[in-house]
Amino acid sequence: MKKLIKNGLIVTAADTYKANVLIENGKISAIGEHIEEEGAEIIDAKGRYLLPGGIDPHTHLDMPFGGTVTKDDFETGTKAAAFGGTTTVIDFCLTSKGEPLKNSIDTWHNKSKDKACIDYSFHLMVGEINDDVLAELPQVISEEGITSFKVFMAYKNVFQADDETLFRTLLAAKDLGALVMVHAENGDVIDYLTKKALEDGNTDPIYHALTRPPEAEGEATGRAAQLTGLADSQLYVVHVSCSNAVEKIAEARNKGLNVWGETCPQYLVLDQSYLERPNFEGAKYVWSPPLREKWHQDILWNALKNGQLQTLGSDQCSFDFNGQKDLGRGDFTKIPNGGPIIEDRVSILFSEGVKKGRITLNQFVDITSTRIAKLFGLFPKKGTIAVGSDADIVIFDPSVERVISAESHHMAVDYNAFEGMKVTGEPVSVLSRGEFVVKEKQFVGKPGSGQFIKRAKYGEEVCEQGRESLQSTQI
Repeated sequence: MKKLIKNGLIVTAADTYKANVLIENGKISAIGEHIEEEGAEIIDAKGRYLLPGGIDPHTHLDMPFGGTVTKDDFETGTKAAAFGGTTTVIDFCLTSKGEPLKNSIDTWHNKSKDKACIDYSFHLMVGEINDDVLAELPQVISEEGITSFKVFMAYKNVFQADDETLFRTLLAAKDLGALVMVHAENGDVIDYLTKKALEDGNTDPIYHALTRPPEAEGEATGRAAQLTGLADSQLYVVHVSCSNAVEKIAEARNKGLNVWGETCPQYLVLDQSYLERPNFEGAKYVWSPPLREKWHQDILWNALKNGQLQTLGSDQCSFDFNGQKDLGRGDFTKIPNGGPIIEDRVSILFSEGVKKGRITLNQFVDITSTRIAKLFGLFPKKGTIAVGSDADIVIFDPSVERVISAESHHMAVDYNAFEGMKVTGEPVSVLSRGEFVVKEKQFVGKPGSGQFIKRAKYGEEVCEQGRESLQSTQI
């Protein structure tokens, strides 16, 4: 059935204007002031924004870590994402050394099959580079449509790759048209500091932060950027948390390097003191990179405003406080790293960013959707409201106030990292390819309705339209 959204204020990364939107066969078929379509379902969006569906470029659903598995899988995680105004997620597919990459990709397809409520794609972890891996990568791109590779510079003896692996991945990505992502922390330094803390009897959650100092993140970010320049390749730094890393990204971009940066809402509104909460409550806030001293927040907000950082991911990686996080009582290194963020990503950026004048409304759309679509080969299928684009639309009430709480969230986890925070602005209804997933704050979607999206190469095809404007924002 056709749908006609009337009386809403359309907001894209470039424009804000009143118009009606006609949806047919999952696509936006017309936009205009006086569209009338007999027989169409009429959706009145008066007083509300029409936003492109959010794209979360950084999730870990149904992921094994530290002897346990994240609490939210592709069903609960994508349902919560939809309530939060996100209509596409890109999840990280972990790989195992010595095994074909396709085995890992098949595992992630099995995790998501018949579960996802919204569309999704994968990034692929690269933990080693050899002839077998290099032979597989072209097929990963052409057949699977996975055009982004992640290299860990931290988690020694678990995920961490050496500099040769990173450099050769960058070289391969240059030739293949892929975007390399890095978790940028100096894993060797962190490993030493962690062992020293335990030897000294320092086992509380706060030592997770104290053994992963911002200098370790800044150093690794700068090293990754230098290697990117040497390879003449492209780099995306995930979950930037501190001034040290922002400086290195800005420095690289000033040199004309293709280096991009993502931050997350937790680093914008929470700080290191949360890890000092009594009764082991600090464990709820253990993730990597860790929360920083509060002054870093202003640096991150300014970086989003001036284009030094370009996107907002959630780094969704939820573990229950009871039964999972408490595995680390008496040893902070055994606390599963990660937090439940996916549902509140969009609202926090709107409330703390737009409503408080830190970023513009159009920047908000760019940071949560459009820029991500352009970088990861989804634009203009995703990431904008335009004729021919998927009808991924969020009907957003900019004035409603609510309090974030585990009692009302839709994630499967037993706490909320932003418990008690008051925010302004909330998704009311969410459509994925023209079908309601959330309608007037009620879930009407269906697990399994989400589709796996094959993505274009970096800088080609659907990305090409956005690349010129992306490059023009370099500073």
